Amino acid sequence: MPSTLSEIPAILAVDDSSVMQTLIKRALERDYRVLVADNAVDALSVIYHQQISILLLDVSMPGVDGLELCRTVRSLPQFHDLPIIMLTARDGVFDKVQGRLAGATEYLTKPFEAEQLRQIVGNFIDSNCSTEI
Repeated sequence: MPSTLSEIPAILAVDDSSVMQTLIKRALERDYRVLVADNAVDALSVIYHQQISILLLDVSMPGVDGLELCRTVRSLPQFHDLPIIMLTARDGVFDKVQGRLAGATEYLTKPFEAEQLRQIVGNFIDSNCSTEI
């Protein structure tokens, strides 16, 4: 386990539901620093000011939705390789294609199992760590 807070991978969860934010925190806080934002503007502020290992995005949010935020993040060169996982209740094939086209790395539909989320996040963290060595 990393010895300092800055060595613990940070996950940013962007969801306008405080219930969903709490569920994500509970699922991941044992192994990661979990940051939350409930809108795109706050999310962009966080990723500019903190080192984020993974971005979790809800698709359906007021104002700028998760797909638009995903496209915005992907358009910035420094975040080109940032894993982005869409967490959404939209589970149609078309929705998943839209997520991929927007730049999502992975697509997980709600409701999801905490263990499923931990496994997906862990896979991206492990693969990122092995490429940084």
